[in-house]
Amino acid sequence: MPARSKNLPTPPGMFSTLGPSFILLGLALGSGELIMWPYLAANYGLGILWGGLLGITFQFVLNTETMRYTLAWGESVFVGFRKLSVIIPLWYIISTFIPWSLPGFSSASSQILSNYVNFPHAEAVIAVGLLLITGIILSAGKFLYNTMEFLQRGVIMIGLPFVIILAAVLTNRTDWVEAAWGLVGRGEGWWFFPQGIAIASFLGAFAYSGAGGNLNLAQSYYIKEKGWGMGKFASKISSLFSKDAKATQIEGQIFKDTPLNRKKWQGWWRMINFEHAMIFYLLGFITIVVMAVLAKSLVFGQGVGAGLDFLHAEAAMITSRTTPLIGTFFLLVAALMLFSTQMGILESSSRIISENVVLLFYKKGKKFNLSLGFYIALWAQILLGIFIYLSGFREPRFLLTLGAVLNAAAMMVSFPLLFWLNKKKLPKVYQPGLVRKLIMLMAFLFFVGFVVVTMRNFRV
Repeated sequence: MPARSKNLPTPPGMFSTLGPSFILLGLALGSGELIMWPYLAANYGLGILWGGLLGITFQFVLNTETMRYTLAWGESVFVGFRKLSVIIPLWYIISTFIPWSLPGFSSASSQILSNYVNFPHAEAVIAVGLLLITGIILSAGKFLYNTMEFLQRGVIMIGLPFVIILAAVLTNRTDWVEAAWGLVGRGEGWWFFPQGIAIASFLGAFAYSGAGGNLNLAQSYYIKEKGWGMGKFASKISSLFSKDAKATQIEGQIFKDTPLNRKKWQGWWRMINFEHAMIFYLLGFITIVVMAVLAKSLVFGQGVGAGLDFLHAEAAMITSRTTPLIGTFFLLVAALMLFSTQMGILESSSRIISENVVLLFYKKGKKFNLSLGFYIALWAQILLGIFIYLSGFREPRFLLTLGAVLNAAAMMVSFPLLFWLNKKKLPKVYQPGLVRKLIMLMAFLFFVGFVVVTMRNFRV
């Protein structure tokens, strides 16, 4: 363990630190919130919303437990995992690279945008173009964190108020009463699971009630680069072309255990929970419910079961009840959310892959150029995504559901690993309490059950 030579910085005010959770929320908007829960609501009603509530609750605990470690050590949880076992980095490389290289989000965006252009192979050109544009944007900003926070905050500020206003205008009281019952699992004549629902689709939505998969652990990077807790002493990932890009040490250092630092710790812990609850948990949950209610109110019973047909059916109903401009803007906002999600996914997954590759060959005290490693991983994923898309795997909802099932398996592993990490590497006074331990155990068992059932009965 490093010498405990530094004190924990003083936490800032509650409302002066909003930011890191916007990035994680942005990862959620284009998956579970925009596509998977609305798809299920359009086909089965709102009795399935209990899954969204439980899923985002599990992710809130996973995310804040991730932040607990980084707050104390000023290093990512993946560095901590490497201290537990040399095998763990290999797991995170494989379980991140495979599911997040699937081009489901760019495929969905291109399917929407191709309706507004008229040239040969428009959908393929747009899908490939979006992946390349993502790489260019992420390669250009001076600091990666600043670029991502700015973009994701902007998309959320545009998209979320728009869909809330739509829901307020186009839905009725009965829809919201049904949604309230759905939060406890009651549907129209059934409880928890409607007859005929594909478990893979439900598990996909459940896993994407938030960011999903290993991307939840990327919150570790965002609070470190925001300078929270001991992250104040850590370095940032710079742009590919920035003069600030250099070899840095990836290890952090835990603070001295003193009465003053314990008091500061309580302030930091309250602050990160408040920030994450207000942005990720509350706004994420509101988005799940609003988008599901909107889909149920507009297109339930119309048999919109293939691909993104339900999204286009929603736009058509919005057009018929308002104006063509509003219907078109709805689809454009959806495409923007999908694009921002794809960008956030590639940014987060590239961080995870590149650092874990470094950790496979890790030697204590050695410095690494994480910026260079990040961009190698980023462009490798982009090129693989283009190859998969051009090979003919293009149906967006299938790709998203397959990716979500794989990510559910990854989350299943992360709950016990994170519990083990915080128990082994944090002093007892800074470890999670009994309630959080029980929630993490319940989440692990829940994912185990769903993953096993899904693997035996996979269909979307």
